[in-house]
Amino acid sequence: MTSYRHLDQRLKVQHFRCVEAIAARGSLLKAAAALSLTQPALSKSLREVEDILQIRLFDRHARGVKPTAAGEAFIDSARRMLAELKRLDETLDVFTSSSRGALALGVLPVAASGVLPGVLTRMRTVAPDLRIRVEQGRTEELLPLLASGEIDLIVGRLYEPALPDGFEREALWTEPMSILARADHPIFAHATVEVEHLRGYDLVLPTVTQRMGQEIERLLQRLGLAPATSYRSSSAGFIREMLFGGDFLSIMPRLMMVGDLLRGTLRLAPLPIPSPERPAGLIRRADLPLSPAARVFVEVLREYVGELAQI
Repeated sequence: MTSYRHLDQRLKVQHFRCVEAIAARGSLLKAAAALSLTQPALSKSLREVEDILQIRLFDRHARGVKPTAAGEAFIDSARRMLAELKRLDETLDVFTSSSRGALALGVLPVAASGVLPGVLTRMRTVAPDLRIRVEQGRTEELLPLLASGEIDLIVGRLYEPALPDGFEREALWTEPMSILARADHPIFAHATVEVEHLRGYDLVLPTVTQRMGQEIERLLQRLGLAPATSYRSSSAGFIREMLFGGDFLSIMPRLMMVGDLLRGTLRLAPLPIPSPERPAGLIRRADLPLSPAARVFVEVLREYVGELAQI
């Protein structure tokens, strides 16, 4: 059936902004405030969109609004289009200012505290005018942003998707679990760290993500270490202070505190049992080429993690 909606001639960018704001906040009142509009003006824009589309986008209920099935489809397209306009705006900055463009990164927690600071430090030398925006989150939170174009790349631990998702994954380094302790910790008096050596010290363990916490719990079970002997925290800063402040040990991805490893203030030892390699690297959209800014970032990242492999 031929459509006579002529959406390309009738819809305006403001229509997309209004619908996206309503969807994001679940309320016309909150969306109007976010857009600096009155609620009647926002309601009018929503009616215009629904009249043009000839379909209802939201169902009203006592607590606000909820997208219909058609609304979900429109919202998805609206977010992609608004993200593309934002990226176009950033790209055009190259021609109107001294800036060399912008890069939006999605970063998983371990990479955010591990490899990313070193890479961004080098980027300041390689591309000093490049503007970089970092969005930290879990894989399931960042993938929709990658799909919509709001971010260019995801950096961090690579998990196999339950179903094919159209994203390209490239492993650049591994994040096996290791024992970390301050450089002068008594544990390093042993040529080889055995399980009985670990039982002599309290553990301080990361709970940065649920998946990591589960992996560490499984390792503790295999090592036969009682959970009661350990402290747990989602704060890398807290764990770091505990490691420096006493004879604590930690079990974590080897590059989670790479800055201290490079400075020699922390040391690592392999676990006394085999640990999975835990690949990490990049996730990108398979249907789009990397931007010049993203290519520079990837080159610097490859170089940096290649050097870290020697740790």
